[in-house]
Amino acid sequence: MTVASFDPGADADFLLGLLAWCGTAAGVAGVIIVGTLMALQLRHGVPGEQAEHLRGLFFVLLASVIVSTAGPVVAFLGPLTL
Repeated sequence: MTVASFDPGADADFLLGLLAWCGTAAGVAGVIIVGTLMALQLRHGVPGEQAEHLRGLFFVLLASVIVSTAGPVVAFLGPLTL
């Protein structure tokens, strides 16, 4: 098997597609959860001075970026593995 002829196959494409959809769903759920917590804290009178909201949003967005770059990274590194 040469590096130029490496093809992970349809199963790998299916798995990456499934993981991408799950990652997208998790990102949307994370943004909804952070928004809900922001609304509940605001209703209870907690202003969120310690940037709890932004920290939660940062982690959700960071995880979304990692999930969205997984496919291209695997596609780039795929031919390098033997």
